[in-house]
Formats: sequence, structure tokens, C-alpha cells
Amino acid sequence: MRTLFFFIVVLALQSCATKKYIDKQLLPKGIKSAIEEKYSIVNNKKKLLQKKEIIFTKNGRIKYSKTVDASGNLIQETEKKLWFVVEKYPDKEPYYCKTRWKPNQRERISCYTKKQYKENEAIYHYNRNGTIAKIVDNFTPFHTQYYDYKNNELSKIVIKDKKDKTVDEIAIQCITKDEKGACLKEIRTSTKTKDKEEINFSPKYD
Repeated sequence: MRTLFFFIVVLALQSCATKKYIDKQLLPKGIKSAIEEKYSIVNNKKKLLQKKEIIFTKNGRIKYSKTVDASGNLIQETEKKLWFVVEKYPDKEPYYCKTRWKPNQRERISCYTKKQYKENEAIYHYNRNGTIAKIVDNFTPFHTQYYDYKNNELSKIVIKDKKDKTVDEIAIQCITKDEKGACLKEIRTSTKTKDKEEINFSPKYD
């Protein structure tokens, strides 16, 4: 009985220890829901790529999300359960994603099918304030993303391969913020391909 109790406590602590989405994304407290739209920008013309609806828990984690393409077709749906997150897709079986807390501000996020086949896994390294320092992908193509911040804003993401060679560098600029500090319009530019992406974020607060 004591062993079972200890196991339950450990699981609960691990669940509580996982980093909050609002901290990862430098979002203010009190967000109830949001709409995130991603556009590609070609010759100064915007084209909608996808639209994501997000519902947050009271402590700043994602409770539910639904992502659709420009035509409204479902791309992905997620739902937070007690010990894991379910990712649902229209063309393949669901993934069950578990987050395990590791020492030194790290989390291991692994996604499995119902048959327990591991589909992907990444190690997230965090800064003290909960923002992402780097993401190490344990599956193909085994890239590592390094996050750089300036003036409490994400300024660039450097992507490197297993040999520490730079694959791409994404320059990030926040164009507009709301009164609480959330970035409402962000431009991301690839230094390699020069591709541009605009992300519009529309939050609703308590």
C-alpha cells in the first residue's frame, strides 16, 4: 500500500512539475482561450496555412486544441488527460503523449500509438523562467533547436544537425502586443530559404 501511495504521489508531482505553456511561450497569466492563425507570406501576399483554437486550463496549460487547414479540414486535435495528452488525426491512429520530468530543468516528451509504438520523442531544456532553451529531437532528422531571447522576447531559433552544423536560422520579430504583453502579430523569417511566416494570436482573458 505504501509503495502504491508513493507511486501515485510521484506521478502527481511529475504532472505538476511539467512546464506551463504560457511560460514556454512568454504569455501573460489569465488567458482563457485563443485563436492562432499561421500565414505564409509570398510577394507581400498572405496565404492562410492553418488555424488553431486553444482552450487553456486555469494554471496555463493547454486543455484542448483543434487545428484546421485553410479549407477547414481537421489537421490535429489534442485533449489533456490526467497523466497524458491525446493527439487525434483524421488519417492515422491517435498518439498518446507522456511528459516525464528530468533533472536540470528538462522534460522528456514521448508519443506512442495505442499499440505502444513510439512515434516521436524530444528532450526539452528550459530556462529558469520556464521558457524553452533548446529542444533535442530523438527521432529523425535528430535536429536540435536553440532558442534565443532578447528583452524578454523570442528573437531567433537556430536549428542544427547531429554534427552541430546549422541547418537553418529563424529570425523572429514581434510586431504588435496587447496591453498584457502577449504578442498578437509575429513574423518569422528563414535565413536560409528567406521564407516568411506570419502568426496572428488572438487571446481571451478571464
